[in-house]
Amino acid sequence: MEGVKILIVDDDTDITDSPKAILEDQQFSVVTASDRVEGMEKFKAESPDLVILDVMMDTWQDGFEMAREIKGEPEFKDIPILMLTGVQDKSGIDFKSTAGDPTWLPVDGFLDKPVDAEVLIAEVEKLLAKA
Repeated sequence: MEGVKILIVDDDTDITDSPKAILEDQQFSVVTASDRVEGMEKFKAESPDLVILDVMMDTWQDGFEMAREIKGEPEFKDIPILMLTGVQDKSGIDFKSTAGDPTWLPVDGFLDKPVDAEVLIAEVEKLLAKA
């Protein structure tokens, strides 16, 4: 999708490289960041159409905090956020059931790592269509 910009924020470059390649193959413009601070800087500078976040980066809740920060700003609240994380494997907690809660986990979609290319593309397209 030409002209659509996606920001991927994850502290593991192996994880950011794969979705980036998948999405760029579909003609998306992709920007990456390696932590919440850099992610917010790039978010404000790049004005992405969609954000893909990991949950655990420098701290176990960085992705949650970034999602809340984005959705807490009226001008950004409609930008879709997709959580792409392996947190359930590490914590045993099923965060999918709380995805979308405006206070706890204000995200629009939730996928587990590793993600299949077709699943990622379908979820991104679904979220962009709703935006």
